[in-house]
Amino acid sequence: MTDRILIDTDPGVDDAMAIAMAAADPRLSLVGLSTVFGNVRAATATRNALVLCDWLGLDVPVAEGADVSQALGRFDAVDWVHGAEGFGDMPAQAPSRGKDPRDAADLIIEASKAGLLVLAPIGPLTNVAEAMQRDPGLAARLDHLVIMGGSLSGGNVTARAEANVWHDPHAAREVLRAGANVTLVGLDVTNRVCCTADDFDRLAREAPAMGGRLREMGAFYLDFYASKGMAGCGLHDPAAILAHTDPDLFAFEETGIDVILDGDAVGETVRADGPPVRVAVDGDLDAIKERFLGLVGRLD
Repeated sequence: MTDRILIDTDPGVDDAMAIAMAAADPRLSLVGLSTVFGNVRAATATRNALVLCDWLGLDVPVAEGADVSQALGRFDAVDWVHGAEGFGDMPAQAPSRGKDPRDAADLIIEASKAGLLVLAPIGPLTNVAEAMQRDPGLAARLDHLVIMGGSLSGGNVTARAEANVWHDPHAAREVLRAGANVTLVGLDVTNRVCCTADDFDRLAREAPAMGGRLREMGAFYLDFYASKGMAGCGLHDPAAILAHTDPDLFAFEETGIDVILDGDAVGETVRADGPPVRVAVDGDLDAIKERFLGLVGRLD
């Protein structure tokens, strides 16, 4: 039996890595992609998600969502991290089809009503919060809400905040307090699982088409991490999905989580009273990376 999964995404190099991995995993049935601002603008995220569907042979709806945060407005795309078009130095690619007529929140709601659903937001949580506002029963209906975001040990966009939560802290607080079955996978783990140039070379050897594309776009991403003194890029978004499929590879702490909404600590995730959240705090780091590499290597 496979788990139905919908990925809410802002592709983004590591988003492409995660979507490729999910497409390769026989334990998952990808039922759609919803897009959000973050690494790129929402329209660019939609185009990139459609291109990924072409590359991976995925016939699933791609619905565009929010381009601004709930309360903080518009953010610039982080082109110095993911490149001007989101895929490193790759020029913009033209997808073979258009986006779904529904918006992201409606796609999430409808997918959750069609059967047990794993919802995997790997960008800012704006679309998920909007869907919960439209349908107050959504949180209880989700089988699993597995989020890439947050940190209990320091940030990456500020000293205290992780980028996905920082981009829309109000949405993150709302989603984390909604009472869903939540797993939060943040920098406590993902910054410690590093993919190197050798790992991307392996992907290109084992899966020349998609692995080769990931190696091409990953070169820019690796250069950004090298500028920060790191020998490889964090396995951020793939690790979140692996926390659903391979929870035995992770160590979790169960705690309530709050999000700081203002001041120097805006976007910080902190332990607090509230609905319990399963927070990834450690894991078998080598095994997490190996599972990612092994799955993507199946694609060709």
